[in-house]
Amino acid sequence: MAKSKFCCPILRTNKTNLYYTTVVTILCTVCYLYGLWQNSPGQVPTSSSGGAMTTKITCMTAPYGNTTTLDFSAHHHATDPPPTAARVSHLPPCDPKYVDYSPCEDVERSLKFDRDRLIYRERHCPEKMEVLKCRVPAPYGYKVPFRWPESRDYAWYNNAPHKHLTVEKKNQNWIHFEADRGRFRFPGGGTMFPNGAAAYIDDIDRLINLGDGSVRTAIDTGCGVASWGAYLLSRNILAMSFAPRDTHEAQVQFALERGVPALIGVLASIRLPYPSRAFDMAHCSRCLIPWGQYDGLYLLEVDRILRPGGYWILSGPPINWQTHWKGWERSTTDLNDEQTQIETVAKSLCWKKLKQKGDLAIWRKPTNHIHCKASRKVYKHPPICPAQDPDMAWYTKMETCLTPLPEVSDIRDVAGGQLAKWPERLTAVPPRIISGSLNGITAKTFIENTDLWRRRVTYYKSVDYQLAETGRYRNLLDMNSYLGGFAAALVDDPVWVMNIVPVEANINTLGVVYERGLIGTYQNWCEAMSTYPRTYDFIHADSVFILYKDRREMEDILLEMDRILRPEGGVIIRDDVDLLVKIKSITDGMQWESRIVDHEKGPHQREKILYAVKQYWTAPAPVQNQGNITAS
Repeated sequence: MAKSKFCCPILRTNKTNLYYTTVVTILCTVCYLYGLWQNSPGQVPTSSSGGAMTTKITCMTAPYGNTTTLDFSAHHHATDPPPTAARVSHLPPCDPKYVDYSPCEDVERSLKFDRDRLIYRERHCPEKMEVLKCRVPAPYGYKVPFRWPESRDYAWYNNAPHKHLTVEKKNQNWIHFEADRGRFRFPGGGTMFPNGAAAYIDDIDRLINLGDGSVRTAIDTGCGVASWGAYLLSRNILAMSFAPRDTHEAQVQFALERGVPALIGVLASIRLPYPSRAFDMAHCSRCLIPWGQYDGLYLLEVDRILRPGGYWILSGPPINWQTHWKGWERSTTDLNDEQTQIETVAKSLCWKKLKQKGDLAIWRKPTNHIHCKASRKVYKHPPICPAQDPDMAWYTKMETCLTPLPEVSDIRDVAGGQLAKWPERLTAVPPRIISGSLNGITAKTFIENTDLWRRRVTYYKSVDYQLAETGRYRNLLDMNSYLGGFAAALVDDPVWVMNIVPVEANINTLGVVYERGLIGTYQNWCEAMSTYPRTYDFIHADSVFILYKDRREMEDILLEMDRILRPEGGVIIRDDVDLLVKIKSITDGMQWESRIVDHEKGPHQREKILYAVKQYWTAPAPVQNQGNITAS
């Protein structure tokens, strides 16, 4: 009974809903058809040619005499912003007279400074208003240098068109000019090794062991055309060669054209731009530095940069004066006095004279200062330097005091820590890190940084085929090297890297770079580098522009990079994407071809990478209008 009670009302409700739905549908259909009829354009004729239908649409046009002019001009105006200077989109070439311009070693500017102790040959940079805002040209006829190792022996004349040394050093086998081939040839000779640097180095190797990996870094003071450094490279010894920009025209420039590490520099009144305990070996071959004068000031500086147990090698006056005094046109008394002075200073530094044979004399620095400090009771001069930073070497005045070595507990210990031999030295944790002397940098930091740069360089080569091409580049510059990871990742390539630690860096890590068996120097990128134009084939700049964001105009740094970069040289800049966009807008006006690509971790990183190549262009030929340039 309950079932029949509820079943009938439900059926009745469903019938009612169906009725209402039908009525509403009919009414909607009628309304739609009525509206369609009301808006119809008229009769739709039937085509007599095949049944296709067309609609005749009549356009309503206003009479010509009744046209209305529409006013689209703005009727609400804001005040115009103040005018701004136009962005410089093209930085012009400098006058051809600047082809060899080195701003901080400019010959004309140097004449304003004191000639005493060659101070006028030190760095003297232009004031801000004197800085050139133009691109230094390559000389007309410039060619891409010979590839290594051929470049050790040859350089194109047009790249450094200076013949002075071919005449002055004709009998010493420094350099010969082959006019028929338009090139210089470097036989490998020197003033004290006219038979060649290879034979001379063999003589040194007979006195000290150059082949067991204990000697890796060397410095050549007064290097000439750097043949000593050039021939050490085959023995896995990396030499930093330096010489002033003086009457021996272009000697450092020739070294760089040969693919040999070199800088413009001089021993005068300020420290050399290297950290303490940097070099395994120092060398002077008739470099004419007055080692015994000024209270031994210059030997004290060599002592600062020599490693504990490092060697100092001297050839030329006054060594073996008994044989050469007539040729040197000096009296025997004068030469004997000079050698006595040098011997006295070396003893006061606690150096031990190992050997003197023929034209060579070799001294060795002690491995620690335990005995040396005790000897101050005998040698009152030089005193031990008071508390100082021995690694500070940017416009730092030299002092007539002995730089103390780190403390040791045993006479057999090596001050500062024992270095591994090469090549293990490259990846072994450096003693400065092990000792904890670099705040925040640990062994783990070092190992991770080394692995990081291996991956980064692999990524670079996957994008930049020229960097990946063996032999394409030779002279490389890392503008912000930190721990030297970039250079370490390239150690198996036929390149050398000048590692820069900016003086503005939070931590001075250049000592670590040297403890890895690499070379480098300090630099403030607010100033020009102490090198000739067209020094480097490739420049790497990691976080340089963010470091100098509020210190120097971006344009000035890029112009300095352009000055020291060779035509067709490569550049990689890593930095924040906003900075790279601005950099690209400037380099587009510098005849650089560039592109910005993603970070190796992907597109979501703010840090991006700019790859660039400097286009080939030179100064005009001498007969051409000075306002033109030549380009490929």
